[in-house]
Amino acid sequence: MKNKSLVSITDYSKEDIIRILDLAKKFDENPNRRLLEGKVCATLFFEPSTRTRLSFETAVNRLGGRIIGFSDASTTSSTKGETLKDTIAMVCNYADMIIMRHHLEGAARYASELTSTPIINAGDGANQHPTQTMLDIYSIMKTQGKLDNLNITIVGDLKYGRTVHSLIIGMSHFNPTFRFVAPDELKLPEQYKLFCEKRNIKYEETADFSPEIINKTDILYMTRVQRERFTDLMEYEKVKNVYILRKDMLENSRENLRILHPLPRVNEIQQDVDDSPKAYYFEQAKNGVFARQAVICDALGINVE
Repeated sequence: MKNKSLVSITDYSKEDIIRILDLAKKFDENPNRRLLEGKVCATLFFEPSTRTRLSFETAVNRLGGRIIGFSDASTTSSTKGETLKDTIAMVCNYADMIIMRHHLEGAARYASELTSTPIINAGDGANQHPTQTMLDIYSIMKTQGKLDNLNITIVGDLKYGRTVHSLIIGMSHFNPTFRFVAPDELKLPEQYKLFCEKRNIKYEETADFSPEIINKTDILYMTRVQRERFTDLMEYEKVKNVYILRKDMLENSRENLRILHPLPRVNEIQQDVDDSPKAYYFEQAKNGVFARQAVICDALGINVE
């Protein structure tokens, strides 16, 4: 892994993923460890974020590190025309690690090639979101007690959903069976279907989101339709409420079923689902702190006892 950066989930082998999960479990048991004493982490969020930014900042704070950075690109020199190259070169003078979210696909990879300072990709356009994948996989392991041979149904925006794209790659090491539920306008891009086929990963596609589908599922991964990814707002209006999960749809689901969502949600999960013991999305968000603590320490080469 070049410079120990995490730009794409493909930067992690199966062994890397398992190692990060083991570290996350240690932080889950005790998140307050002064392992980043004297370290400075820069959070560069060129695109809005709540959970990702706050969980990264919580992770650094609980590890005893310091944070610099910004959460609004309009307050930075990029509005004056400063290039990403110059921004990275400048911030590397101040920080031991850069955590970056950017609206352009490939921005994190480009940044990682400019510097020996580790870059952690906190989301680049519709491309990748590898730390979300690590917290998703950790949540799956915690709720299922295993990672192998699970039935995973992914619903909603499969075209633009970077969390979906990363999850497919991350879980590919563990022989899943995928069901991809999306309207034609938001179907999974061909490259991810080809990825599954090359690795003999079973999948099926459907536009039908029914209790029958849910009842065959171990992990139900809901996603919102992302307004910010659409250039045609008429297209967005057409599909924004196409799938809505209601509590009554879970009546005959498996006991081990857990509902995940990268959040924020809009209308795709009704609020009455929150009361179900199968709803796990808020705990999933909490797991983000532990997974990101693990990724940070791994990238900086810090030993965790």
